[in-house]
Amino acid sequence: MYNFEKYPFERLNELLKDIKPNDDYELSSLTIGEPQFSTPDFIQDELKNSTTLLNKYPKSSGENFLKDAMRNFISKRFNVKIQNEEIIPTFGTREVLFNFPQFLLFGKTDATIAYPNPFYQIYEGAAIASNAKTIHMDMTTENNFLVSLNEQEMKDTDLVILNYPSNPTSATIAKDELVKWVENALKYDFILINDECYSELYFDEDKKPVTLLEACVEAGNKDFKNCLVLNSISKRSSAPGLRSGFIAGDKEILKDYMKYRTYVGCALPLPLQKTAAIAWNEEEHVSTFRKIYKENFVIAQELLGTEIPEATFYLWLEVEDELKFTQELYKEENIKVLPGSFLGRNGIGKNYIRIALVENSTKTREVLTRLKEFMTRYKAQ
Repeated sequence: MYNFEKYPFERLNELLKDIKPNDDYELSSLTIGEPQFSTPDFIQDELKNSTTLLNKYPKSSGENFLKDAMRNFISKRFNVKIQNEEIIPTFGTREVLFNFPQFLLFGKTDATIAYPNPFYQIYEGAAIASNAKTIHMDMTTENNFLVSLNEQEMKDTDLVILNYPSNPTSATIAKDELVKWVENALKYDFILINDECYSELYFDEDKKPVTLLEACVEAGNKDFKNCLVLNSISKRSSAPGLRSGFIAGDKEILKDYMKYRTYVGCALPLPLQKTAAIAWNEEEHVSTFRKIYKENFVIAQELLGTEIPEATFYLWLEVEDELKFTQELYKEENIKVLPGSFLGRNGIGKNYIRIALVENSTKTREVLTRLKEFMTRYKAQ
């Protein structure tokens, strides 16, 4: 029997279940990383026009037109050329993050996974399902939210998962730091993944997040040996329901992983593949969303004094007693946020809350104004 931890949102429901919120306000939920904008019309129209393909089974490996669109995205965005055998279209990235470690570590004794702390909880679930030991790579203000392993840990680790740009901290990583990770993955022979699902929500053209694939090229690892990246259309195109993602990199690993995936049953339906292909190939709509998210961070900076991060749509906000803060905020203002301790282990994340700025700027200003007023009262208590 797997002993999975409760998901953060379930824990939040338990924390708030006996609290009656202030019904002078409608609920404002700033908890989940789900864009609250309509999926662009051109994407919806393509889906409607592709329903005739429902009479066909999709290939587990994905159609070439979708692979071409994803490869084109990587080429245009990161100036890295990859081949067909170096990418697999996936049903979003959550399923990959969960099943890839099980594929990779099957049959290994004393398997070990290292991942950031705080984290996207699917990393922990994958470690549990793989019966693997865990090394938490703590992210704190003291280390500027840059994770690390010592030499013995790198020798012991089979799989390292990075997540830059970071959920929940919004931290990014420089290319030279990623190059060091590539060099260590080769030196100590561990598999290195970067979960890059927030790479396209950036706010400065001169500070675009880099990909691990670029770092591989920089390090002379042109075959991407031991290195893989994941990305998704969910945040980029405000289309989480489209479930289009990919895993790309080391073709030798992907060749065997593809065999495994034929048994998993995660093939993306053909109408979704056709729709995803046009979304991956179009950039103007992504730029529009970036402007909205940046405006939200400007509002947060004005009202809360927070810095504008380089990427993502999260605020990682330090507060006093994040559990009490979350309860009182819900009670007084009918605003839900996510306690940082629900996203971390061993005390990491304590006294932080995660706020997802996924609404339009008008709603964001209204909610953050009330949040500011609440914080003033809360500090005065």
